[in-house]
Amino acid sequence: MNQSQMKVSIQKFGNFLSSMVLPNIGAFIAWGLITALFIPTGFFPHEGLASLVGPMVTYMLPLLIGYTGGRLIYDQRGGVVGTIATMGVIVGAPDTPMFMGAMIMGPLGAFVIKKFDQLIEGKIKTGFEMLVNNFSAGILGGILAILAYMGVGPAVNAFTQTLVTGVDWLIEAGLLPLTSILIEPAKILFLNNAINHGVLSPIGLEQVQQGGKSILFLLEANPGPGLGVLLAFMIFGKGIAKQSAPGAAIIHFLGGIHEIYFPYVLMKPMLLLSVIFGGMSGVFTLVLLGGGLAAPASPGSILAIAAVTPPEGMAYLANFAAVIVATTVSFLISAVVLKSGKQTEDNMSEATKKMEQMKGKKSSVSDALTAGAVTANGAFPAKVDKIVFACDAGMGSSAMGASLLRKKVKEADLGVTVTNTAISTIPADSQIVITQEKLTPRAQNKIPGAYHISVDNFLSSPEYDKLIASLQNGVTEEQAELVEESQEEAVGVTPAMDQEDDLLLEENIFLNQSFSTKEQAIRFAGEALVKAGYVEPSYVNEMLKREEITTTYMGNNVAIPHGTEEAKKAVIKSGFTVVQVPNGVDFNGESAKLIFGIAGKDGTHLEILSGIAVICAEQDNVDQLVQAKSAQELISILNRN
Repeated sequence: MNQSQMKVSIQKFGNFLSSMVLPNIGAFIAWGLITALFIPTGFFPHEGLASLVGPMVTYMLPLLIGYTGGRLIYDQRGGVVGTIATMGVIVGAPDTPMFMGAMIMGPLGAFVIKKFDQLIEGKIKTGFEMLVNNFSAGILGGILAILAYMGVGPAVNAFTQTLVTGVDWLIEAGLLPLTSILIEPAKILFLNNAINHGVLSPIGLEQVQQGGKSILFLLEANPGPGLGVLLAFMIFGKGIAKQSAPGAAIIHFLGGIHEIYFPYVLMKPMLLLSVIFGGMSGVFTLVLLGGGLAAPASPGSILAIAAVTPPEGMAYLANFAAVIVATTVSFLISAVVLKSGKQTEDNMSEATKKMEQMKGKKSSVSDALTAGAVTANGAFPAKVDKIVFACDAGMGSSAMGASLLRKKVKEADLGVTVTNTAISTIPADSQIVITQEKLTPRAQNKIPGAYHISVDNFLSSPEYDKLIASLQNGVTEEQAELVEESQEEAVGVTPAMDQEDDLLLEENIFLNQSFSTKEQAIRFAGEALVKAGYVEPSYVNEMLKREEITTTYMGNNVAIPHGTEEAKKAVIKSGFTVVQVPNGVDFNGESAKLIFGIAGKDGTHLEILSGIAVICAEQDNVDQLVQAKSAQELISILNRN
């Protein structure tokens, strides 16, 4: 494994750890506030309300983590078994908050039940599915709970106590500030949540149980080091970096989104010294004055820090002093680095790109850093003639996205050609290419000179309106003649009216279905296509392969599973199946309640798919489709356009 692959693997593992904790931060805050308010040394001591503290940290928080970890692996079923297994580790070590144990047993329980389901898939007689599902979850969950009680709980308890002893030794030896040498660079590598919630928080909560607060909650969450860097750019920076620094400082300090300062450090790697020494000085101040928090501060905002600072002693003075000292030290070193080095105005865009590459996805705050800067491979064209939507096969998600944008282009009277295609066949003359986020790198490699736009929701992406606004500022009247061409080119061939009647039939609409996994839902939709004579049986496996490449969830509770590009040869004729799932089925964290199984041949499916896209772009319409009581009612809603 090379260095890049190792870094990606570490980031994925870190993201997984933090993903078990972050959705439950509200529960941690609730526990922290109750602790700070009602324990004997709190703001409003109350013996009855203080009795909530112990059960919440012993049972509620670990069980939430175990459920979340299980759900990450195997949806609802994995969450249930993971919770059962977590209960075993909690009872096996009742004197220690079992956060680490929950992070082990939650995913492990889900993994075991997932493998069991894969082994028995297709082998259960009709009518016995629910019986097998319920008893298998109960039996396997019970076995794992027993094993956790007997082995994992005591082992994690011993490991936690060793870590706590080590931290206490570092504090007594005055060496805790040295942890910033590891923590601050690790934050830049997007391991901040993994460090804070995967390592420091479990140990910190153990310390809170003993002393009412923990310094560990502020090792990573202190906003001072990043604020010092941003203040230095406000005064000594240049270009986009200087202009964006004030807004970034507000987002960082008040909003607690630390990643917004990462590009500034990446732009000038010597600034790592600023955040390291800023962090060390902040930790030293905390140790000196006895600072600490009663619960994790997430996000790392000064407001969150104030909310979970315990009222006892000099905690407020110590915590705020640590932030001020860290900010001052970081600012002074950053000022020296910026004054002594060369800066260019293009560095911010490059640094933001580098940050997103390291993160592995688009940053939620990158727009605040690069306002007005081009972030795609090529520059935005001065004159736009063609926009291309691309997906793996070119028959499903890209067709729906193209339909919606084509409608917006027509309403804006812009006259720009909007087509869709598979990534492997993107035309060489494409000027703007739109893809799902995970597919953008492939599209960039195919057409590096085009302007690339990434979307995560083909049905309601804000990128469409941004693009329309950009086109309205630069499109000429000469392009108006292309409107009619775009419609024909996107479809490929004009479908005959007698063909359309065979595409969406009442017998291929299935109401009130339920599935435990998206794989089951996709297989159901695919087998319905086979029975209807639209595709060969091999197409079903290709639909599952397509889902592995990137999700076919489109947004607005709609998914459109279809085959890969290789699967086109298995398509007999174009057709649709519609599967209504009122309770939803999980598609990578999103709930799909309406599933359109798609088979497309020679573009004859695109006209009706365009109509589906327009209807499903409105959530109200999707809600009506999900609530439809008959196939006729569902079809009538789809035919409104």
